Amino acid sequence: MAVDAAANDGGHELDASPWLRVEATLMSTARAIRQAYDRRLSPLGLNLSQASLLAFVAEFGPHPQARLAARLGLGRAATGTVVDQLEARGLVTRVADAADRRVWQVGLTDAGRALAGEIAEVDVTLRDELRTGFSRADRLQLAGMLLRLQDNLRE
Repeated sequence: MAVDAAANDGGHELDASPWLRVEATLMSTARAIRQAYDRRLSPLGLNLSQASLLAFVAEFGPHPQARLAARLGLGRAATGTVVDQLEARGLVTRVADAADRRVWQVGLTDAGRALAGEIAEVDVTLRDELRTGFSRADRLQLAGMLLRLQDNLRE
């Protein structure tokens, strides 16, 4: 793993080149994690966005597309595309909401529920691998710092 040269010579990380700063490391780590999930999910014919939607609906039940978009951090159009792809494979259904016929509830089919179980297995295995060498305290500290960064971006 590359080490920040400025940190090694006692300098501040802000003195480092832009590609060596903590923000760049976060972005490249996020990209590497996404790519690892996409590789592990590809034998199931899924990418991380598709698997996340299936796993979320499996855990929390049918949801409107707009709420799925917000929960998954995707745009509404991108979420619609993901739902279209999953619907074409017979993994999800869209059902008009009884209270508001303009709203579509996205639910799982039996095939979608079965695939959600396989997604969970992939997730457990990959998370175990990603967390190697990190204690629970390490993970809690990292999660806290990342949440603070997200809060800073919202302000």
